[in-house]
Amino acid sequence: MSFRFRGPNASSGMGVADDGKNAFLELKRKKVHRYVIFKIDEKKKEVIVEKTGSSAENFDDFTASLPENDCRYAVYDFDFVTSENCQKSKIFFVHWSPATSRIRAKMLYATSKDAFRRELDGFHYEIQATDPTEVDLEVLKERAH
Repeated sequence: MSFRFRGPNASSGMGVADDGKNAFLELKRKKVHRYVIFKIDEKKKEVIVEKTGSSAENFDDFTASLPENDCRYAVYDFDFVTSENCQKSKIFFVHWSPATSRIRAKMLYATSKDAFRRELDGFHYEIQATDPTEVDLEVLKERAH
């Protein structure tokens, strides 16, 4: 019995499109975006930007942008004030994989996650969420402190 993989990224995950890398750098360095939602384009065999949220948007806008029945990668820039009254910012990587999404999508996103993380360096924390309660604002606050 032999196995064949289709495409160069079948075993190592999908690459990130240049606009995705640029959107992440704008979030990380310039604070242009509050969040970036990424999706896998199976035809192009790469991770692309689905949506960006302006710096004026909040956490509710971010969670509303996550699809109910499909997987996504997301990056969220969480601003908070420490107990010492210092303004801080932490970048969260969210692997959104709802229980209601297709098995194929779950597998595709799971196998591509490490390659995605390698290409976009600079996350402080990672959250893997299968329902909205796992990517709640309180979860971010707890992790960041």
